[in-house]
Amino acid sequence: MKQRVILRNIIKHFILITKHRWIVLKLCCRVGLPWRGIVHDLSKYSPTEFFESIEYYEGNRSPIVGAKKDKGYSEAWLHHKGRNKHHCEYWVDMNAPDKTPIMPYKYTAEMICDKLAAGIIYQGKNWNKEYPINYWKKEREKAQMNENLKDLLTDFFMQVSVDGIDKVLTKKNIQGLYKKYCANS
Repeated sequence: MKQRVILRNIIKHFILITKHRWIVLKLCCRVGLPWRGIVHDLSKYSPTEFFESIEYYEGNRSPIVGAKKDKGYSEAWLHHKGRNKHHCEYWVDMNAPDKTPIMPYKYTAEMICDKLAAGIIYQGKNWNKEYPINYWKKEREKAQMNENLKDLLTDFFMQVSVDGIDKVLTKKNIQGLYKKYCANS
């Protein structure tokens, strides 16, 4: 029985991360960064990330949550955030003068696409245009991220909640928000 569960989790997790990457690719193309979409989250297929993720696979949330709950940490997350520059945690250095610097534009845009795609994948048919801002409101304070980037995400997700992804996820809008919140910092 356990072998069936493991095989099922392998297949389902592979499909889940591949669907996620496909959505990120489509969203990254909309903001003019197809390469970021192509290389997005390739580390999720590595043994360190993949095997822990199949062990804690649930299908409706990140396996990292289950690993942290069970063990107090996630090897997959530690591996992932150290290799993927679209995660704000990649840039955090508590010993640097600027502990949470502003991420470069291309990784900020990829992060936006990633956050949208994660919500779409995990919420499925329950996803709606208000989901990103409602989720972000719960996460904002604990996010280890530059305050300007937090403001950018808040602005963007508010726009999504009003006008939807199709209208606001454009290269021009993302560049404009980045310039507004991050260019002069």
